[in-house]
Amino acid sequence: MTNILSDTNLITAIITPFDDDGHINFDVYQKIINDQIDDGVKGFLAAGTTGESPTLTQDEKLELFAKTVQFVNGRAKVIANVGSNNTQETIDFAQKAGKIAGIDALLTVTPYYNKPDQEGMIAHFTAIADNSPLPIIIYNIPGRTISGLTVESLLQLAENKNIIAVKQCASDYDMSELIQRAPKDFLVFTGEDGQSFLNYALGGAGTISVVSHFFAKKFVEMFAALDAGDLKTAAVDFRFINPRVKALFSHPSPSPVKAVYDHLGIPTGKPRLPILPLDKEETDNIIKEIGL
Repeated sequence: MTNILSDTNLITAIITPFDDDGHINFDVYQKIINDQIDDGVKGFLAAGTTGESPTLTQDEKLELFAKTVQFVNGRAKVIANVGSNNTQETIDFAQKAGKIAGIDALLTVTPYYNKPDQEGMIAHFTAIADNSPLPIIIYNIPGRTISGLTVESLLQLAENKNIIAVKQCASDYDMSELIQRAPKDFLVFTGEDGQSFLNYALGGAGTISVVSHFFAKKFVEMFAALDAGDLKTAAVDFRFINPRVKALFSHPSPSPVKAVYDHLGIPTGKPRLPILPLDKEETDNIIKEIGL
């Protein structure tokens, strides 16, 4: 069976814009989605870390998922983040999200505060996958969660037919080994923009990206060049992307992305606490570094 995300090499972990009252601004959200699709983005991760998942209510997330499907209108894949520390809560939320027609897959993160061991995390993801109405993508990000899945644990989970991919944010070595050893129909995305060239060159699935909010066309060019075997062109594209990764992650996400959008005249509102908005000097420095 072909993986539903097999042709989806660029997925934007999209921000959640707010209005002046702190409510989700769906007009701006629709504009960003349309602009992203025009630039070649093939999928969206709604309510991820960049989408401020920790500070969205469950009702807000469900509305956000439904609006994402509506605005995308079949032009790209839609992935909904349903993950939490609580296995049963994640299962319950996955089942609610699964009732929204048009969502292609669900993302769920490695548990963080309760810090399970490898066996606990395997049991966590297995329980979710076995009870989810939609395919599952594992989000493995030990830099945020501490409790990262090892390559061996991910390979074990990859045998579950309802676990179709991983958003991997770990070492180059682990990513390379995982790509080499994973089942053919299990996709290894990188969640680190700075690994996008290496991931794809090694045979990975592509990038779940933040930098693509503004530079999706460069990712599209890079992936096309790699598909054509043109390493020199792909390397030029990546050398353009890489310093912009550093700039857009120079402060807690998504404050740099929202600051750039505001600079471009697209009001995305302040991040919700505990993430603070950037001041003018911080914003000006990022604008200078990314060249917009």
